[in-house]
Amino acid sequence: MAMDLAVVDYGSYKARPSALLNSVFMTTVNAAAKTLVAVASNAKAADQQSDKWKPADHLRFMLMLMTWLAVWVLRVLMDHCPFAVGSSYSLDSGGIGSSSLDLMLPSASTMLSSSSGAFSLDLVLHEDSNQASPAKALGRALTHILALLNEIPASSRKYQFAMGMADKIVDENTRCGHLEMLQVNRTALASAFARTSGFLYGSLKSPRMSEDSGTWPSRILRSLPLGSFVASSLKGLGTFFPWVGAATSLFQNKRTSAVPCEERVNDLAAEKHAQELLWITTKMVGCGAVDEALVQWSFASGLASISLSSNPRVQGFIVKITAILFGELKRMKNEVPRQVKFNILVLWLPLFCYADNGLSYPVLTGYEKVEMEKTMDELISSLPTIDQEVILTNWLQDFTTTSSDWPNLQKSYDLWCQSSREFVA
Repeated sequence: MAMDLAVVDYGSYKARPSALLNSVFMTTVNAAAKTLVAVASNAKAADQQSDKWKPADHLRFMLMLMTWLAVWVLRVLMDHCPFAVGSSYSLDSGGIGSSSLDLMLPSASTMLSSSSGAFSLDLVLHEDSNQASPAKALGRALTHILALLNEIPASSRKYQFAMGMADKIVDENTRCGHLEMLQVNRTALASAFARTSGFLYGSLKSPRMSEDSGTWPSRILRSLPLGSFVASSLKGLGTFFPWVGAATSLFQNKRTSAVPCEERVNDLAAEKHAQELLWITTKMVGCGAVDEALVQWSFASGLASISLSSNPRVQGFIVKITAILFGELKRMKNEVPRQVKFNILVLWLPLFCYADNGLSYPVLTGYEKVEMEKTMDELISSLPTIDQEVILTNWLQDFTTTSSDWPNLQKSYDLWCQSSREFVA
């Protein structure tokens, strides 16, 4: 991941070299140009006469090289060491007669990790502290910490330290209640949500074993009519009937041992990013900035598609995130555009049907599932009938081909059918 913090311009004033240094530089450039012309003309004359260089020609050539070297040294001094020539600076702003250059240098760990694409911090010149925006500085700090969370391993003790710092900044900005502080939270969290979603999608998209690469009984079973449905049903029955699980485990042991180490690492990374995304979503809800997450979630078609076949633990976090956003969508349904509501329902309803909802990994409680069904019914009923048709048709297709009995949106389907009849009548 590459993230550049741009140079912060605190004023249009820039340090300039002294007049003496500038005069010396221009005199040296003119002398170097004259020696270059002289050497070139002598070399051309020597080539035409097929004569060797004389000692004076060699001396003139060496003098030319030394002069151009002096030009380069003076240019470096003028560019990087303007304060070494004893020039003074004065800024007539608010009664301040002089200013000093304050250098904010990147940390050692940042410079070491810049080659791997972690961060690239440019040199920031503070010429007047009154011109700096505290809100922007705090926003850069919060964005920096949130980006570090994606890079620090979850097993590191510094991970909780960084998360605690980000949590503290966000909460204190929210308690402050100032408009600029709330905007800092909104901008930083929205950026973190987009970045973490991208990392999560990248982890899930990495090469992994497909369903067709399983054991030969599963491949034969899936090739039969309704074979996928039967295979998924047997997978769910293994939880309630131990002998089914024991029988299928005999065929799965070999497959599990053949799973590449890289795939397991990707699953761990995906679980880490999914957990971070859940934390960011919760913070966005607390800050009143969840509308940014709703818009991004409504366009995350790739993540919604690949999450259907992801690791159950990763699915659990994504289901929780989607459930939170569905609840906020219900609360803000009159403020959210129709297209955003439609996209979220179309993209993420299949996940509720295909995810392991509590069979092997607890995700939502029974009460939460009931409330979520009511939320879905209310959201669907708030859309036009043409949108309801698309959503409910897709839901029925997914609901009837999976072993899960949740979410059951038959009530919404019946209401849609009834409203369609009334419209015809």
